[in-house]
Amino acid sequence: MGETIKVGIADLKFVSPPDKITTIGLGSCVGVVLYDKQTKQAGLIHVMLPDSTKIRNNENKYKFADTGMDCLVAEMKKKGSLISNLRAKMAGGAMIFNFSTKNDLGSIGDQNAEAVRKKLAYYGIKLVAEDCGKNCGRTVIFDPQTFDYEIVTAGRQRHII
Repeated sequence: MGETIKVGIADLKFVSPPDKITTIGLGSCVGVVLYDKQTKQAGLIHVMLPDSTKIRNNENKYKFADTGMDCLVAEMKKKGSLISNLRAKMAGGAMIFNFSTKNDLGSIGDQNAEAVRKKLAYYGIKLVAEDCGKNCGRTVIFDPQTFDYEIVTAGRQRHII
């Protein structure tokens, strides 16, 4: 029986079986897992914002989709994964606060999910499943043995993508 490794907000960690990996509190944030079916390694990042160039305090590269996804891919490669073997699943990107402004280009959750999709496309990594949007928070748990990404949503049934 393995451990469940916890990923914090604006954090990135890696796991291989029998361990699992989790992150909690995904509102507008996005939890992206990259996994390699050959090596059974996986990395999970908890992204808070879409674009590091729009923020002055951007030292934590894991906080942003643009720089965080680069780090996640680079670390998977260092661990022996080929980009062609990587697959992705993601969850989160909810619209938790229902308000808009004149220059609102969509919710931060939508922007986060779209920024991740763009980075995955840039690397040619297939996004095989996602559970994004809506107005609910999520906790996720990934099992690199089965490649199941369990989504836990308050007041709703758990499901696997």
